[in-house]
Amino acid sequence: MIEVKNLTKRFEDKTVLDDISAVFETGKTNLIIGQSGSGKTVLMKNIVGLLEPTQGQILYDGRDFTAMTKKEKVMMRREMGMIFQGAALFDSLTVQENVQFPLDMFSNMTARERAKRAQECLERVNLLDARSKYPDEISGGMQKRVAIARAIVLNPKYLFCDEPNSGLDPKTSLVIDKLLSEITKDYQMTTIINTHDMNSVMGIGENIVFIYKGHKEWQGNKDQVISSTNKKLNDLVFASDLFRKVKKVEMQEEENA
Repeated sequence: MIEVKNLTKRFEDKTVLDDISAVFETGKTNLIIGQSGSGKTVLMKNIVGLLEPTQGQILYDGRDFTAMTKKEKVMMRREMGMIFQGAALFDSLTVQENVQFPLDMFSNMTARERAKRAQECLERVNLLDARSKYPDEISGGMQKRVAIARAIVLNPKYLFCDEPNSGLDPKTSLVIDKLLSEITKDYQMTTIINTHDMNSVMGIGENIVFIYKGHKEWQGNKDQVISSTNKKLNDLVFASDLFRKVKKVEMQEEENA
């Protein structure tokens, strides 16, 4: 579990995040949503330590990340897995070498053990057959799955995903969402996903934090999104015809009940 307590982030005289408190639960897909410029990316960067909060606390299973020394934070990051908006793979390395890279850097495993672990993770994302290919020889969706395999290869307790469906078609996005949800439960990780994909919200949003102009506007799950009366949330989630129809049906069912 990750807890954010009264987190504020300022850049000079501009307040980007204002007194945000939220809980991100273990074994669930936790989503941060909001319009462009809302502060959701800044929030995630603060949580993982890429930015320092102006004030407030970030607790990893009760451990205060904001109070740690630089050395302690480096050790802490070994418990984190990251999936970037672009897959961020090394073009000169094969798929297996990309997945194995964190093991080569940070583990004490033998070469055989590292190769075996990398292959286990590739098998988990159904890409073992592609292990000898290079990133430019596989599709964008496959590259994202390689990034997922690399992110879990060190058995992280915490998984962070920045717009994992960016640039993917709807069908491939569903595959990525399903995979992230399954892995979260299989490994009992605390997964935080920064997304603007409303299909992800309604598909895997077990715990959703909605950021609006630097404030936490709403928190709930995908079922509560449907029945929410929060206008700002509705304006974001039900912007498409599909979700407007879902909302309309929900309201009609309530009236007929």
